[in-house]
Amino acid sequence: MTSPRYLRAGVIGLGVGARHAAIYQAHARCTLGTICDIDEQRLQEVGAQHPDCRLTTDAADILSDPLIDVVSIASYDTHHGEQVLAAVNAGKHVFVEKPLCLTDREFEKIDAALCAHPEVQLSSNLVLRSFPQFQQLRQRIQSGALGRLFHLEGDYNYGRVEKLTAGWRGQIPFYSVSHGGAIHLIDLIMWLSGGRISAVVAVGNQITTHGTQFKYPDIVTALLKFTDGKTAKVTANFGCATPHHHCLAVHGVAGSFKHDFLGGVHYHSRDAAIPVELVNLNYDASFKGNVQRAFVSRILDGTPAEVSSADALNAMAVSLAVERSLSTNVWEPVQYARSHT
Repeated sequence: MTSPRYLRAGVIGLGVGARHAAIYQAHARCTLGTICDIDEQRLQEVGAQHPDCRLTTDAADILSDPLIDVVSIASYDTHHGEQVLAAVNAGKHVFVEKPLCLTDREFEKIDAALCAHPEVQLSSNLVLRSFPQFQQLRQRIQSGALGRLFHLEGDYNYGRVEKLTAGWRGQIPFYSVSHGGAIHLIDLIMWLSGGRISAVVAVGNQITTHGTQFKYPDIVTALLKFTDGKTAKVTANFGCATPHHHCLAVHGVAGSFKHDFLGGVHYHSRDAAIPVELVNLNYDASFKGNVQRAFVSRILDGTPAEVSSADALNAMAVSLAVERSLSTNVWEPVQYARSHT
């Protein structure tokens, strides 16, 4: 693959996508070419920050522009699959907010397009692996400090139920709390453990948002089987009466690590008399741009991405299996992509 010297970027969707635009604009080897939003007022607000950038309300203007090298997709979830597919088929690199897509059929089409365009780089904004708290935890795991891992748990506690009951998530044709929330913990658990998930089984309910505009489960819990025998549990809890936060537990034969709203704890022993180690590294939004910056470097210089094409596809494949299990009520195998194994 021949690396370009400069990138011309386009951004679709200017909610969180406004941050994408700012990162491209600030990069010494990127030019922000076109930004898009269906809301004209929002488009003009963000456009005012980028006076040399073209503005459009039609995503096709970016997807069909031969001068655009990389596309950030931060539109409503229902548009991600079709926009990712169009970008890949046009030979454009893609940085997409989760989820990559919503359905197995969309996933299969994107996988086929990536097989046909192996030069295209893909990444998704799965940001938890960027945070120092979890990067150091991975180092602890790899050093053997926890021993052989046997079980992991992750909770995505959204704490913003009004975004389901009054926002766009309850107005689009379909919204998945697994694809929109649990996928962060799915990716984190796979990255920390280095394992491959073979099958999942899931349950959920809609007690919190019953009677509102939102018509889908607002909490989903999935059990995960790894190929090497490990187990895991992941929950997307959008109805919780807590602030937004993530919980994580990693259990090994020699130690355990737990992280929640109050911080992290490393348990070095089963003996209650042995002091625990408090671990409270920086855990804030300032690291959220690192995945995108690393993706740009991947395209320009061939350096490793923080979230590779395979990482993005693998997390999506697991989340799709969670959605299938919600419908079938049985264990569902994870159907991984062929383009990146």
